[in-house]
Amino acid sequence: MKINTKHIGLCLLLGAAMSTTSCNDLLDLDPVSQITPESFYTSADQLATYLNNYYSSYLVAPYSGEMYHTQSYSDGMARSDGNTDIMLAGLNGNTTLFADDHWEVSSGKALQGYYGGVRVYNYFLDKAVTGYENGTITGDAELIKNYIGEGYFFRALCYFRMLAYYGDLPIVTKVLEDNDEVIVENSKRTPRNEVARFILEDLDKAISYLASRGKFNGQRVNREAALLFKSRVALFEATFEKYHKGSGRVPGDNNWPGANMPYNSGKNFSIDSEVDFFLTEAMNAAKQVADNAQLTTNNHVIEPQPGVITGWNDYFEMYSQPSLANVPEVLLWKQYSFSLSISHDAAYRVKTGCADGYTRTFAESFLMKNGLPIYASNDYQGDVSIDNVKAGRDERLQLFVWSESTLLDSDPSAPQYSQPFKKPGIDNSNQEIRCITGYQPRKYYTYDYTQTPNDELRCTNACPVFRTAEALLNYMEACYEKNGTLDADARKYWMQLRERAGVSTDIDATIAATDLSKEKDFGVYSGTSMVDVTLYNIRRERMNELFSEGQRFADLIRWRSFDRMITAKWIPEGVNFWDNLYLLYDADIKADGTSDAVVSGKEQGKYLRPYSRNLESSNELRDGYNWHEAYYLYPIGISDIRTASADRDINNSNIYQNINWPTTAGGHAEK
Repeated sequence: MKINTKHIGLCLLLGAAMSTTSCNDLLDLDPVSQITPESFYTSADQLATYLNNYYSSYLVAPYSGEMYHTQSYSDGMARSDGNTDIMLAGLNGNTTLFADDHWEVSSGKALQGYYGGVRVYNYFLDKAVTGYENGTITGDAELIKNYIGEGYFFRALCYFRMLAYYGDLPIVTKVLEDNDEVIVENSKRTPRNEVARFILEDLDKAISYLASRGKFNGQRVNREAALLFKSRVALFEATFEKYHKGSGRVPGDNNWPGANMPYNSGKNFSIDSEVDFFLTEAMNAAKQVADNAQLTTNNHVIEPQPGVITGWNDYFEMYSQPSLANVPEVLLWKQYSFSLSISHDAAYRVKTGCADGYTRTFAESFLMKNGLPIYASNDYQGDVSIDNVKAGRDERLQLFVWSESTLLDSDPSAPQYSQPFKKPGIDNSNQEIRCITGYQPRKYYTYDYTQTPNDELRCTNACPVFRTAEALLNYMEACYEKNGTLDADARKYWMQLRERAGVSTDIDATIAATDLSKEKDFGVYSGTSMVDVTLYNIRRERMNELFSEGQRFADLIRWRSFDRMITAKWIPEGVNFWDNLYLLYDADIKADGTSDAVVSGKEQGKYLRPYSRNLESSNELRDGYNWHEAYYLYPIGISDIRTASADRDINNSNIYQNINWPTTAGGHAEK
């Protein structure tokens, strides 16, 4: 079977509901294919129109699941960390990623399809930059420059998506002729470190053109967002090259496939120097955002009083309000509007469940408020209830996960007004809204009942795309990876994040109390080796701050943190169900190991095992997840390889297959 890319992260970052400076209704804009070059690219409004048509289609990020609220019956961004150690998404799991012989090499053009996005922005930049330099574009000069900056940003983002998936890439900056000879020549794969440098160069150009966030109140790509994204790209590449060095996935490795290509002859690679370069770039870009970051205030109120709908905690409501224009922490956000017929179902689905849920690994990772891990603190109350799990813990866990006593509705118009949540929908007969782990997301919930009365896409709350908090985290990690220590800025940023989370700012006490053998999340490892306790705690902070924002899978890929599943399966678990929580459910809840079992049986352990509830041989995940070396990079499609050959012989192609993947259509991972 062909891989379903939706399962492993293709997703839209922004929708077509983004507002613009033009008075045009975005839904009424003509498709770009109907616009002739002769009549276009002569005004700022025309540049905006071109870009508006492609915001939705090409602003995408790798590995981010159901990123950003889509107009569908799902919990949107809340499930964006699915298929990781911290969240499960899907009633029956993802066999493509975590079982054998499902992911196949495509017979088609797996890689070339992504170059459609590159072509869009190459065409735009050719017209816009030429017109700007020649002075033939009318309108506000700042707007014209911003739109050119957006073009560079979008092209960089297209390339980053492909870099994350495929590694080495052809770099194409012009719209190519539809000519076999030209296509073959331009199909040569550039080593991934050079591709990453090219992406950073595009982002530097974008930064030089873009206006600051305030120009569009965070509703268009801006300078700060581009700086943040630059730090993300640089950190990704630095850590990927560091932790995958020697695997054949990094240029210069003895088994790197690119070494066999004549066009790479004579190239020398100093990967350690490249890693240092990218870490420096990550730090510099992140610092420019972090030093001016205005983190949204957490007043430490965990839930509203009955009758209070909004204004009870700005931090919680950063994920649940109609406009983020006046929230400086959010550099870029997606708007929804009934007048534009753009809405979503996220707030309703996090209220009911959505065939997903956080894992036990996730819940146990959060520190106590005193800054100690749960195993090092006498204050931890255990896990016989979800209320107990959350008690005295990091307020991000308390705020963004439902538990028995959490207020369900505070709006007097709601039927459940002032009632507690009581229990997650573990036994829901409607499998689409079953909470499969018991740890049900509360992030993106709103207490405005007009948005959550039923399953009718009533939600219009905005969705954050880029937050300045990530810049603080990027700097911390890059600083430690580069220098082996935390400088004053990194410590300051870390303390700011912990203070907002209601956790002691004594970072050193946390590090001293950390026992990596007792930590369960995948960030403990790079490859099969444990990282040191400081780096692990930096990774922990990242996970606890950015969960359900679509970055976890990419982090595990760049850290090479799936390796242990190559030799030992991992069984995902949820809440402690069989000690006490089961008493809240019907006594005859089905747990017999059959295909229609609702929960895993008590004999399998007290913690829910959502993908082990069915013990029949047809369930390939019943004994847990495994992983393959090949999966760190996508396979190149056979038509990609054939098209890049002058004689259509794959043995003479300018495109080589990624390591551990065969050059036969339908082939599976070799390792």
